[in-house]
Amino acid sequence: MKAQIQAGGRGLAGGVRMVSTPEEAAQATDTLIGKKVVTSQTGARGQLVRQVLVEQAIQPCRTLYLSLSIDTFAGEIAVLAGAEGSDDIEQKLLYGQARLERLPLGSGSRFDRVQVCELAVCIGLDRDLVDRFQDLLERLRRAFIELDATLIEINPLAITAEGEFIALDAKIVLDDNALFRHPDLAALAEGDHDETEIVAQRRNLNYVAMDGNIGLVVNGAGLGLATLDMVHNANGRPANFMDVRTTATSLDVAFGFTLLLNNPAVRSILVNVHGGGMQPCDIIADGLGVAMRRTGRVCPTVVRLAGNNAEYARFRFDNFGCKVVDCPDMWTAVTHAVAAANA
Repeated sequence: MKAQIQAGGRGLAGGVRMVSTPEEAAQATDTLIGKKVVTSQTGARGQLVRQVLVEQAIQPCRTLYLSLSIDTFAGEIAVLAGAEGSDDIEQKLLYGQARLERLPLGSGSRFDRVQVCELAVCIGLDRDLVDRFQDLLERLRRAFIELDATLIEINPLAITAEGEFIALDAKIVLDDNALFRHPDLAALAEGDHDETEIVAQRRNLNYVAMDGNIGLVVNGAGLGLATLDMVHNANGRPANFMDVRTTATSLDVAFGFTLLLNNPAVRSILVNVHGGGMQPCDIIADGLGVAMRRTGRVCPTVVRLAGNNAEYARFRFDNFGCKVVDCPDMWTAVTHAVAAANA
């Protein structure tokens, strides 16, 4: 019995149960469904179990690690394979107790037999398993490309006494930007995501809840990540990541601000915006004004505005009666927001 959540480490966290009878399976299901599983990959909040997977227990002769992923540094698809698969593979790699071999694939070309043989030797595969191993790699390669995946990880990959390869656990991550090509998979993903994050996606916001007390509103993923880093460097605790897309309207932005204002943990709001041609700064200002009127909550708000319509945005803040602390640069804005949250 396996709890179906979008995170690894389930076995160590009690999310995988061995059962022998239908009665034990029913009891394990009742124990898991509706509960949160907390692993090293979920964070302290954990993830809610809505489904379980029932599958046959396998007694392998040995286990391997195998994955396909995008190597962003090299700009290519890469295979990583290890002679041992385990729940704690990350820890073993960290302490030098395990080793992964790398096979580059470029943009996704077919496997070269010589390279596959060399990889098989490196991970200790018997010669009579090479053909099956190459067939498995080829099927994974096709799935990776056809599904627009960024990661397919099998850990552990079992080898049975009959020489069969069986995935005992697998993780597949798809490129969100390509989900429109896979509506069936997109529907599957929605059921396992936080409902607020799903609604935010539909409102042109990339939103992820966190456990801090500083609400962040930024336009641009790179600027958002830089802002998160700066808040941490100033000893602040972000309550969220929010990237306002260029297609967002002022009402979409108002929805995002409303999420922050309705969060009692948020003690201050930091707005770090660079207005571009598709989204000027005044759209952000209008969103804050609408959200404050809707919620009736006034929260210390620090803004750093630059680019298109920055001056007009300041005028719109005044029109809405939004009392904001206007800062000339990012670091000043960050330190003011952290001080306000800790006041």
